[in-house]
Amino acid sequence: MAQDPVVVVGAVISQTGAHADLAQEYGRGLDLWRDEVNAAGGLLGRRVELRVLDDGSQALRAGPLYAQLITEEKVDLLVGPYGSAATLVAASESERARRVMVNGAGPAAATHARGPRYLFQSAIPYAAYGHAALQAVTDAGLQRILIVARDEPASREAAEALRNAAAAQNLTVNTIEVYKPGTLDYTLQVARARAAEAQAWVGFGDVRDAAEMVKTFKRLDYAPVLFFAQGAGHPRFIALLGQDAEWSLGAVDFDPRLGGLAGSFAQAYMAKFTVPPGLAAAEGYAAGSVLGAAVRAAGTFSQESVRAALADLRTTTVLGDYRVVAESGAQIGARPQVVQIRLGWPRPGPPLLPYPQWDERALIK
Repeated sequence: MAQDPVVVVGAVISQTGAHADLAQEYGRGLDLWRDEVNAAGGLLGRRVELRVLDDGSQALRAGPLYAQLITEEKVDLLVGPYGSAATLVAASESERARRVMVNGAGPAAATHARGPRYLFQSAIPYAAYGHAALQAVTDAGLQRILIVARDEPASREAAEALRNAAAAQNLTVNTIEVYKPGTLDYTLQVARARAAEAQAWVGFGDVRDAAEMVKTFKRLDYAPVLFFAQGAGHPRFIALLGQDAEWSLGAVDFDPRLGGLAGSFAQAYMAKFTVPPGLAAAEGYAAGSVLGAAVRAAGTFSQESVRAALADLRTTTVLGDYRVVAESGAQIGARPQVVQIRLGWPRPGPPLLPYPQWDERALIK
């Protein structure tokens, strides 16, 4: 009896080393996508198989391993590795071979800076966090912004995107206040915000950074008109601050609590793996979803046809809208959702402003 025809999707995903835990989630997202596609009849009637190699969390190994997938394993389609550095290395091989690759977990701008022809980004770019923050500021009609950023690439990239976009709109922005990881006291930044009469405080960093900013605000009796911190969208933000988390704005890239595709994906992921999915899992699932949608749109597995389909594709994933710059494959559709903490819950939609003064706050009963 003849075997069912298959289409092989290749990926290099760290199974050992420093990135293994998050990369495992990324791989599980792809696994779930494969299972759902096959349960629905496959891609263009062909069952999907995943061929996964391990780069040991060493970005430089990604290139030779993708070359192996292309030339020796003879895979039909490619999904990028976990991490921007590995994606940049891997893309050199896929470009050389003229093979389409979906960039599922390389958010840095550098991955698409050289205008690759065959690389298409489904991940939410770091810069999108800056654009989301700017939208909140401009929707509120504010003009003067203080930007603070954790001293690491993702936060600096988001901050630079905000500053450049704000300057293009003739808003008043400071030089970015960069702080060291582990900072617990933001007194200096508050003093500069007061001196500049900043209306909006926008911070890029992790959830603990956001919590420590609020603690400093309360201690110094400081309240800008709008307070946005990237980490304030994380569930742990409320756990760290209790009621002091109220009225903060944050960015949500993936949160099943907000329902929609994220909620249904989380249910399916929990049913398969018995643990809740994080952002990395959603990135893997979104990468597969975009690849599958492009193949269906192309109606063929031809690399050039799938490449053209990815350039023109408009679809929605668990991370938001997929839409790219055709010339570079850089994502411009997906953007974090801005939420406001109200009554202990991250709520989307227009925020209530101003961020209340500390002596105006009432206990929530």
